Amino acid sequence: MKKAYLILENGQVFTGRLIGAGGTALGELVFTTGMEGYLETLSDPSYAGQIIMQTFPLIGNYGVIPEDFEGKPAARGYVVRELCSSPSNFRSESDLETFLREQHITGICGVDTREITRILRESGVMNAMIADHIPEDLSAIQAYKVADVVSAVSCRKVQSYPASSLPAGRRPYRVTLIDYGNKRGIIRSLRKLGCDVTVVPHDTPAEAILGGRPDGIMLSNGPGDPAENTLCIEHLKGLLGKLPVFGICLGHQLMALAMGGRTIKLKYGHRGANQPVTLVGTHRTLITSQNHGYAVVAESLAGIGKELYVHANDGSCEGMEYPDANCFSVQFHPEACAGPRDAEFIFERFISMMGD
Repeated sequence: MKKAYLILENGQVFTGRLIGAGGTALGELVFTTGMEGYLETLSDPSYAGQIIMQTFPLIGNYGVIPEDFEGKPAARGYVVRELCSSPSNFRSESDLETFLREQHITGICGVDTREITRILRESGVMNAMIADHIPEDLSAIQAYKVADVVSAVSCRKVQSYPASSLPAGRRPYRVTLIDYGNKRGIIRSLRKLGCDVTVVPHDTPAEAILGGRPDGIMLSNGPGDPAENTLCIEHLKGLLGKLPVFGICLGHQLMALAMGGRTIKLKYGHRGANQPVTLVGTHRTLITSQNHGYAVVAESLAGIGKELYVHANDGSCEGMEYPDANCFSVQFHPEACAGPRDAEFIFERFISMMGD
């Protein structure tokens, strides 16, 4: 393998070996703590504009399984300690090195991901570059910003998916899913619970969505700074309070902004399938799958919404409900692809709201 370098915006350099596509990768370096699910991670559109670093040391051991993909890969780069070149799994169709090459993702292996993770935990996420040389000028790395990523990953036209199962005696509920970079697991979860799902682009006006006469509206996950999506927020203002609405991840943040709240950027975010979330007012804690760098400021919604869940590690907001508007949202992924199934029941709440 060719020698490669991971260059952080603070000037620190780590030497490893080039994997995947050639060339140079520039992005925001983030780490994910999941011990499994590297395929779901790489195919999650929420990583648009970012270089993903896996904290688990061995990656690629069960190969590439297209059925497990969550969407079209949008990451700008990939960092691992050790890349498995000989995967073993009866479902595998190729190795991860080949996948990275086919998806034009530049990566690096053989670096000390434990040390780099500690740097990010102390300093916060920072920009980085993967290259076959060390640039003399770091200004391009320091100036990089994740921007306009929702429009890059959202679908371009309306897509329809019929319910895959249906409870006896009930018609399918019609759900419109606004695509900010959605994971296919959300669609699968809704279909399994008896919903016909219509996926629409991120910039679809409220009037067009309501004109389709859905029973409920789903706001998907997605990448980037939620406050940047001013048009999406304006469209949401025309939807909230009209029908039951359920938001996940970026959808949770956009709902809060549309309701008059605020969001902030976290120091290093929550990424991985082992994030603990506690139901407010109880000792009940769920282990959840997450991927986000921003959080809702619950206090900014005082008198408007009620905080449902908090992150057990740092106390940040993980869920809100707005009883007067008939909507609620969670920061984590109840469809959990990949991850634990602790929070699957949350979809049932959305189903029951449409049945009221």
